[in-house]
Order: sequence, then C-alpha cells, then structure tokens
Amino acid sequence: MDTAPPRTGAKDFLSILDLTYAELERLLDVAGQMKTERALRREAPTASLLAGLHVALLFEKPSLRTRSTFEIAVRELGGDTLHVPGEFAEGTREPLEDVARNLERWVAALVIRTYAQDKATAFAAAAPGLHVINALSDEQHPCQALADMLTLREHWGTLRGRTLAYVGDGNNVATSLAHAALMLGISFRIASPAGYALSPQAVEEAKQVARFGADVTLWADPREAVAGADAIYTDVWTSMGQEREAAKRQRLFAEYRVDADLFRHAGGDALFMHCLPAHRGEEVTADVLDSPRSVVFDQAENRLHTQKALLAMLLG
Repeated sequence: MDTAPPRTGAKDFLSILDLTYAELERLLDVAGQMKTERALRREAPTASLLAGLHVALLFEKPSLRTRSTFEIAVRELGGDTLHVPGEFAEGTREPLEDVARNLERWVAALVIRTYAQDKATAFAAAAPGLHVINALSDEQHPCQALADMLTLREHWGTLRGRTLAYVGDGNNVATSLAHAALMLGISFRIASPAGYALSPQAVEEAKQVARFGADVTLWADPREAVAGADAIYTDVWTSMGQEREAAKRQRLFAEYRVDADLFRHAGGDALFMHCLPAHRGEEVTADVLDSPRSVVFDQAENRLHTQKALLAMLLG
C-alpha cells in the first residue's frame, strides 16, 4: 500500500451501519493487505501512518483481544496509546461530555469499551474533532464483526450467497454480525430461546442494508437454523453484567449448545466461529471448538488487521 487508504465518510465507528457497503469492502481489502505487509515490520508502507497521533483507550469492561489488538494496531501504525481509567466512563466524577471535550484537545481518537451504547454516542456527539470507536457495548460489537467478515472471506473467497447460522442469545455480537453479513450478501439465520431473539430493530436495520438477496430469519429450533449452513457461530450464554442470570440462562440455552450432533446438520464444509472467550461444555463442546473446522483463533488474529484498517481509514 503506497499511500493511506481513502478516509471513510463517517467521523466515528459506533456501528457497522456507520460504513457504506463500498467502505466495508474497502476496509476488508485494506485489512488483508496490512495482514500481508505486517511481516515487513517497520518497513511496512503504513508503519508511520499515525506518527505524532495519540489514541485513547477507555475500557469499562475487562478485555484481552480488544485491548491487546487495538494497542498493537496503534503502535504498528506509528501512533501512541493513552490508557484512560474506566471510571471516567461512569459520568459521576465529571460529565461524559466534559471528558470527551478534554480528550479532543489531546488525542485523535477514543476507543471505548462500555456497557451502554449511549455512552459511546455521547462521547462522539460532544467532541466533533474526536473520532470515537465502539470497541464493544451491550448493544453492538462492530469491531468483532469486521474480523469475522475478514475471516470468512479468507476461507470462502466470495461471501455473496453464503449462509451464516448463529445459535444462542440475540446479543451485541449477533446484532453486528447481522448488519455486516447482510451488507455483504450473506444470509443470516439465528436460533434463540423465546425472549432472547435478535431485536426487531436489529432485524429491520439489517434488512435495510441487505445486498445481493441476503436475508435474516429467526428460528426457535437450532437444527433447522443450521441446516445446510456454511458456518455456525455461537457466543457465551451469559455476558458481562448478566452474571445474576447465569443459572437461568444455562437452563434456557441447554438445547442451543453447539455440539457434534448439531454440527452434522450444517453444510459439509461448514466452519465454526466464536468471538471468545469460550466456555467449553456450555455453549460449545470441546470437540467442536478445537476441531479443524474451527476458525476462532483466525477471528482473534484478524481483530488486529481489521482494526488497523479501521484506524487507517478514520485517521490516516
């Protein structure tokens, strides 16, 4: 890559929906190229793309993959990171808007991992000169979806006409997956217990950006949802902040465990996906998670490359 990739039309990345189809495709192209060029280290064409720029990381929730990959991404693009204590996302010591306006004077971007999507939105609205990236909220996880789409493209080549089946809670991961999948022409099926389905808003948003005939369908029976699918995706049954519901969720989701029997209903070359961390024996059995069909660590690696591309397109 001889020059910086084209900037996105959006100031912030709070949702997959902040990107156009063309921008999402371009981001995956840039990420793939950066993945190849990483072997060049300091000689990579983008090694100084963010030179002189600082990116703040504000994490209310624990993180291994998100924090590690964003920190490495900024450094490999020549920038520096600032770690802001999670308490500043609470809005009690001082208003979120004031925190944003302070950061705006010092850093180019804020990467925030928080509970309420509204907090990320508040930061973005208060500081017109600050690029805000949603590194996970209770409602959406768009950075994960970017890595997932790159992983599928690497394994499938062409995404259009494929089917991705998600088994489990219609949560933040499922929402962003539905957005990205339909935008790229992948049909999205989701099987969930009653009361835990993908929200009507997420379904409608996905349908509005769908291309190439892709659609989203909701199922109660996981076997019907995964029948003939090209990939099966699942997530933990109890996310951060839901610990009090753990016992109830384990009862309700027991029929939604991805095991070898369920996997046999999918396509012959189906992939297994999980955003991690995984609980072997709960939402997925070890023989599936650790099988050759599993691409979970490809997904984890690709967080780095897609986030580098995102930073480059927002800030480069």
